[in-house]
Amino acid sequence: MLIADILAAGISALTEYLSAHVITCLIPAMFIAGAIAVFLHKENVLKYLGPKTKKHISYAIAAVSGTVLAVCSCTILPIFAGIKKRGAGLGPATTLLFAGPAINILAIIYTAQILGIQIGLARAILAISLSVVIGLIMHAIFQKKSVEDGATLSTVASKHRKSKSVILSFFALLIGILVINGLQIDFAIKAVLSVIMIAFLILMLKLRFARPELTEWGRETWFITKLIIPYLLIGVFIAGIIGYLLPSEIVQAYLGGNSLLSNFVASVFGAFMYFATLTEVPIVSALMKLGMGSGPALALLLAGPSLSLPSMLVIRKVLGTKQTAVYVCLVIVFSAIAGFVFGNIV
Repeated sequence: MLIADILAAGISALTEYLSAHVITCLIPAMFIAGAIAVFLHKENVLKYLGPKTKKHISYAIAAVSGTVLAVCSCTILPIFAGIKKRGAGLGPATTLLFAGPAINILAIIYTAQILGIQIGLARAILAISLSVVIGLIMHAIFQKKSVEDGATLSTVASKHRKSKSVILSFFALLIGILVINGLQIDFAIKAVLSVIMIAFLILMLKLRFARPELTEWGRETWFITKLIIPYLLIGVFIAGIIGYLLPSEIVQAYLGGNSLLSNFVASVFGAFMYFATLTEVPIVSALMKLGMGSGPALALLLAGPSLSLPSMLVIRKVLGTKQTAVYVCLVIVFSAIAGFVFGNIV
């Protein structure tokens, strides 16, 4: 096995990622993150996602927010970083981080169509449930630090406060652009819808936003981009090499049946490998045809979209090594347990 082949696998994964996701998903997500940091007032974030917000409100909102975002584990990162910087509590923020990629409507529908209604429904219910459980545990473990963490205020945006209708319309357009670019529809239709929404966005920016606000938006977007992109690309490159070196025969051998080991292996495999939005479904389908159990399949569907090696590197930059390690362990363990229980029920 030549070193050149190994490097080529990493470069191939990186090239595929750059061509398929940067323009359509990651760039819109970066602008959303920058907008959150500048235009979403701290008091609004703290009201719904803050550490002092009633848990049944903050965790419910965080858990279901992913249903409107057709994003992968990497695209959710800038949004996570944005709300964390703006003052969201660690628990609700990690709940969104887990649930965002795991329960988007497209993924759930696609899972039910390809793998069956049982797995599709189990994925939706368990992704929401586990996201809340993991968020609550993260909050309990790091409660003191979570409360002490402050939020960066936008002095420019505070001087040009907008009405709720303007802010809601603004974010609706940004999220709409992100969602449209993630849809599996005809390219021409996607392009037309994107151009229309971008035109409305530009018109709104000219009529409702001051130049200093737009300058700060660009500055915050660039700051988050510099924070995330280098680690993201390094992670994608490494994940490509791992995928090349890992023999498929070994993976299939350890994913068969419904033992705790097979579920754990599936959860770990899903957590470290990168899956673009929806791609985890055909991969799981292929593995199930080769003998993969329904339990490990669900474990991979839970851990896979919510984590990846690239996302771990970025999460570490936002949360630090200790909190990231705990979060990764919680995702792996709970996904494996959920898969094991599901496999024994069905």
